[in-house]
Amino acid sequence: MTAPDGGSIAAVRAALSRGQAVVLPNPAPLTYVVAATAPHAVNRAKSRPADQPVALWSHHAHTTGLVLQALDLAPHPAEVARRLLTDEQVTLLAPLRLDHSPPPWLKPATHEGWTLLFGARWSPLLSVLNEHPVLYVSSANRTGRLPAATAADAYAMFPGRVPVLDPDMLPGTLPDTLGSPPRAATTTIRLHPDGRMELHRSGAQDQAYSPPTAYLDHLRASHWPGPTA
Repeated sequence: MTAPDGGSIAAVRAALSRGQAVVLPNPAPLTYVVAATAPHAVNRAKSRPADQPVALWSHHAHTTGLVLQALDLAPHPAEVARRLLTDEQVTLLAPLRLDHSPPPWLKPATHEGWTLLFGARWSPLLSVLNEHPVLYVSSANRTGRLPAATAADAYAMFPGRVPVLDPDMLPGTLPDTLGSPPRAATTTIRLHPDGRMELHRSGAQDQAYSPPTAYLDHLRASHWPGPTA
């Protein structure tokens, strides 16, 4: 579809530079997200309390490295965390160290000793994301509604208030086909200090597995032959 003027790459870049929230696409089968350099901008776009926790987008290698140093994970589980974010592109709940002061920009993504990290990294979008090493993110929806699966959904949910980047504006992207899997928000995995993994929230990555917890078996076999959750 043709993006309104506010949905051009230039308009989205300008909004991010001003600290405003934008709605961004993700690769199939993931849904759209709201992102900003300030957490309160994400929450304001979603009409939520300004101090509600959000996820930190781990799209930038340096930022992700600093986060991994702050996690209460031994070297092997820390490597698993990195793979879950970069290879599986899930959303990750990870424990923070008690003997280490995390970067102050991690606080908005932290709740009760756990930090929430968003792992999707879509190559066509990186030129926009990498201008901002620290970005906060949340599903592109309003409370009680499903996240936007298409640009049309996003325009309808955020009419004229938040710039929406249509994936048609990005080079090298292709539209979903009739046989494409349904879009959904990312699966959220909780990773414990000893490497145990739990399915915190079912989502796009586990939708091909039955039951969804079978996705954990896949993760253990691929990344960590550790104890059963």
